[in-house]
Amino acid sequence: MPYSSPVVSRLAPTPSGYLHLGNAVNFLLTWLIVRRSFGTLHLRIDDLDRARLRPAYLENIFRTIEWLGIDYDHGPSGPEDFERNFSQQHHLGEYQQFLDELRQQPGLLYACTCSRTQILAASPEGLYTGTCQSKHLNFAAPDAAWRAHVCSRALVAFTDLWQGPLAIELARELGDFVVRKKDGVPAYQIGSIVDDVRLGITLIVRGVDLLPSTAAQRWLAGYTAATRPFLQTRLVHHPLLPGPDGTKLSKSQQQPLERGIMAEATSPRSVYEAVARLLKLPAEAGRSLRALRGAFENAAIG
Repeated sequence: MPYSSPVVSRLAPTPSGYLHLGNAVNFLLTWLIVRRSFGTLHLRIDDLDRARLRPAYLENIFRTIEWLGIDYDHGPSGPEDFERNFSQQHHLGEYQQFLDELRQQPGLLYACTCSRTQILAASPEGLYTGTCQSKHLNFAAPDAAWRAHVCSRALVAFTDLWQGPLAIELARELGDFVVRKKDGVPAYQIGSIVDDVRLGITLIVRGVDLLPSTAAQRWLAGYTAATRPFLQTRLVHHPLLPGPDGTKLSKSQQQPLERGIMAEATSPRSVYEAVARLLKLPAEAGRSLRALRGAFENAAIG
């Protein structure tokens, strides 16, 4: 995985649940890459979905970073500092400006009043079939979400530093996806693009499950001059770690008594070992953070 200077990356958790093993692995892998490249690491917490935010989840982000033994160069020092100075709520105007510029693109966005139940009835996979596109609803209509119209020919191609050359059919993966929710809040894709451009991010490290989101963001970013620098961002999509039942680890599927990786593991060594396996490093690399970092920096990876 070749990286050229400067490398500017970020940890970008959402405070919607306790961080699980997959989150911790992503944090550690991102940290290793940035530190190996003498780069800059931001902590960027995505809190647009305030309905799911809980103080305990926010606190857990900072505690997990400390527990792992890693650091970051820029970002909030704790929950209070985050709320006061770093919350996405301070940047809602920037997100809306991007949305307004996208609205100026002929035929790109449209208003949609379909419910989740209606969408699932029309498409069990959850892909929106474009029911409202021809209705030309007012963007200010009550309970109207804004969707991006993805034509059937939309193909997003890029080279991933882990997966290699990729070509993603956006219509098949996401359909006409939401860019502003019914409550008027910008969707994740919008906030992520604008934040990454504002922070000067040059490298994004994500799980392969976010490949459709990456494709959507690259597709949207190309529509405005202000967000076009996002297209130069290098990308690493790493394999996922399955849960005990073989399914993807997800905060949205946490049970009420689950408290994330810190409550499940007796020490962060389980995370170090998981990253060592992911990177195909010797087993002894997982003994400690120091051993893992040394093995990674000396390995013929990139």
